[in-house]
Amino acid sequence: MAQFEPGHLHIERHALTRDDHSYNLCIDYEIMQDPKEGKGMQFRLHGTVQDKSIDESFFLPKDQAFDFARHATRLAQKHGLPKTASIGSMHKYYDEMFDDVRKQLDVKSGDPVKPEHLE
Repeated sequence: MAQFEPGHLHIERHALTRDDHSYNLCIDYEIMQDPKEGKGMQFRLHGTVQDKSIDESFFLPKDQAFDFARHATRLAQKHGLPKTASIGSMHKYYDEMFDDVRKQLDVKSGDPVKPEHLE
């Protein structure tokens, strides 16, 4: 199950067997100005993974903000999501979030990427 509204994504997965995994997570986000990186997006991942609480925040600069699913998955894995799992399987909702992030940050195709972010 998933639900999206601008600034908020809720994703939920229930384990089907004892060897399966479950999570109930929300990703909230808003534009933030970082003194070093400039304009970007502040994300907050909160909820549960395997019935264990998670509440982590991370900032991504404007040119990296679209990599939110990878960062959120790594945080969920740090809190018990199996390394073989990804929270990005609900593409429709991530596409909506991606479009909203792009709109909020006013990102256009061809916008420059900071070379130090490619390292």
